[in-house]
This record gives sequence, C-alpha cells and structure tokens, in this order.
Amino acid sequence: MAAPMLRRVSRGRWLGTPGQSGVLPLGLRKAHSGAQGLLAVQKARGLFKEFFPERGTKTELPELFDRGLAGNVPQTIYCGFDPTADSLHVGHLLALLGLFHFQRAGHNVIALVGGATARLGDPSGRTKEREALDAERVQSNALALRQGLQALAANHQQLFTNGRSWGSFTVLDNSAWYQKQHLVDFLATVGGHFRMGTLLSRLSVQSRLKSPEGMSLAEFLYQVLQAYDFYYLFQHYGCRVQLGGADQLGNIMSGYEFIHKVTGEDVFGISVPLITSTTGAKLGKSAGNAVWLNREKTSPFELYQFFVRLQDNLVERYLKLFTFLPLPEIDHIMQLHVKEPEKRGPQKRLAAEVTKLVHGQEGLDSAKRYRMITEGGVSINHRQVTNPESVLVVGQHILKNGLSLLKIGKRNFYIIKWLQL
Repeated sequence: MAAPMLRRVSRGRWLGTPGQSGVLPLGLRKAHSGAQGLLAVQKARGLFKEFFPERGTKTELPELFDRGLAGNVPQTIYCGFDPTADSLHVGHLLALLGLFHFQRAGHNVIALVGGATARLGDPSGRTKEREALDAERVQSNALALRQGLQALAANHQQLFTNGRSWGSFTVLDNSAWYQKQHLVDFLATVGGHFRMGTLLSRLSVQSRLKSPEGMSLAEFLYQVLQAYDFYYLFQHYGCRVQLGGADQLGNIMSGYEFIHKVTGEDVFGISVPLITSTTGAKLGKSAGNAVWLNREKTSPFELYQFFVRLQDNLVERYLKLFTFLPLPEIDHIMQLHVKEPEKRGPQKRLAAEVTKLVHGQEGLDSAKRYRMITEGGVSINHRQVTNPESVLVVGQHILKNGLSLLKIGKRNFYIIKWLQL
C-alpha cells in the first residue's frame, strides 16, 4: 500500500442535537419536513444521536441517503461487533436496528465481526483493561457472533418485511485482512498517517492514562485498527458511513481522519445511544448485567420478561428505539396505556416485537407460553402449575385411567390421553 500525497485538513467535530426537528441541522431539517428523510426520521425516534463531521452533516450526508436512492445509488454502512463473548446482548441491539433501518431504506449494510481487534480489547468506556482472550477463544466467539447476526438478519427479512426493495446485509470478519498483514509493513504504510497528539487526545485514551492501571500499547493501538477497518471497507465496499455506540466517537473520528488523509474523500459517522441499567451502568458482559441474544444464555421468556418489566417512564422511548412500529401507532399505544396502565400494553407490545426479531415467531410463542404458566394461567386436573419445568406426577397430574384435564386461561379446556405411563 503506497503512501499517497496528503493535504492538510481541519479536524471536524461531532454535532449532537435534540430530537426536535426545529433544531436539526439544515439538511436534516429539510428532510424531516417531508417526513421521509431517513436520517431525520431516525433522529426523531431517538435512534441516531450524533453525526460527524458537522460540515458534511448539513448537506452531503442527507443527500447520500435521501437523494442518492432517487438516482439509484444505494450507500454502504457498517458497524463493528467485537467477539469478546459468544453471544450478542441487548446492548448491541440499537446498532443492529440502525443497520436494519438503512437496509429497509434500500441501502447495503455490513456487520463487521472483530475477529482480530477483539484480541487487543477496545478501551472505550472502560476503567481497566479487558481480560485477554486467546486466539482459539476469539475464533470460536467470532463464529458464534456471525451465526447470531445472520439469524437476526433472517428473522428481520422474514418477519418484518415492509413491501419495499431492501439493500443487502453482509457479515464480515476483520481477521480476513489482518491475517495477511505483516507488522512492520503495516506500521510503515499505515502508522505514518496517525499523529500521536491526536491519538492521545481521545477521551477514551485520556481517561485510561489517568487511571491507576494505565493503558497498554495493545489497547492504545485499537483505534488505529478500527480506523483501518473503515478504510478497508471504504476501499473494497464503497462504505462511507460507520455506525457505532456513543462510546465509539473517538474511534470513528480516527477513521474519518485516516481516510481523509489517504484518499482526500469525506466519510461520515453516526452514533446511537447506549442502553444502560436503572443504575446508569452500560448493559454488557463486563458490567455483569448482560441480557444475551443467544437463547442458550438468555431464554426467549427471559428476554421477553426483561422488556415486560420496563418502567412506564421508559417504554415509549424504547418502543421508538427497539421496534419498527410507525410513530403514529406508538402514540396510539401510549394513549391506550393512559386509560388502562394496569394492562402494561406498551411493555407487552415492545417485548413481543423484540423477542420476535431476536428469536423468531417460534421464540415469541414459546415466551408467551412460559409467561402464561408462570402467571398461573395453566392448571392440570385443577392443580395450578406455575413452573414450566414441572415434572408431571402420576396420580396428581395424570389420573390412573391415563387422562389429564388441561386448562389454559379461563376458557380453554383439553382432555389429554396418555398412551404410555
């Protein structure tokens, strides 16, 4: 990779604005006025939080997505997911929903599994270094994440179609290109384009350098590899937008600056909010509060219950963030909730939409069956059963004549004949 001639550019800055259209950047405001601008609509839902750089956000970025399709030019967007565990969790869902919204609008999206970068560990938002993972563990986790991402994309495609022509959903692993790199060659061709002062100024780096543990060289170089990922996808897939959590702003900025220096082209960053617990902690494996998307780690019922238990003051925001429901429909759901809050209608709808996306229709049906049992809606021979794992006992649940009377809800009765006892 030969080093190209560079030109000096001023560093862009992030633009974060409230969700009201009246204070959106000009380009987003125009798109929002037509009620069709992709970026403005997601900004209004609260899904897209910040845009970078400010200069491009005002005109070029909205035109890429809203006018580009009119000229039959779909864009490519990517988001990275490091395989530090063998499953995605609820904290990853908003970034995935962001990708899906782009795909639904006809753009091509890439979910990038960090099979190489996970070996270093992203320091963003962390107070100490991640536990080191060996290559075999990372490879196993990466395979599991790729399978999980593909399953989610399949559920989305099958169960949430909107009748429009969608873009593609591609899963890649960055180990595919780092395995071909030699360290000295990489540092010689890529490392020369990064300035130490800029890298050291990142908030994620500053907070770690001031911590008692400090920061390792491996962690420090993480933002360089993420920047190169963006460059690689720009060069090979025409990817001009990186999507990430709010804690990824520094890494995305590094990618923007690197690509601009090497190619002279502008790229863009969009952040999504971080989902936190009631105590304000980021949901995830490291915080010990992860709600996993793999059904072997968190069952469909447990995932369903996580959203059913949501507080009233959060449910409207979560319906906008975690579902594809139109905003007028969400308004209607909330109006009904005001009249009958005891029914928890918004929470149940939210739980159903998310569980169906993650686990498919079968997973949602399973979650609802479990819920009915645990809430006392099932009885056998007039004995209430509240444990889905209960063992049926002959003489209690199964009569000596081999019959059982099953009651589900208030009106559904079934007589079961057991052929073998």
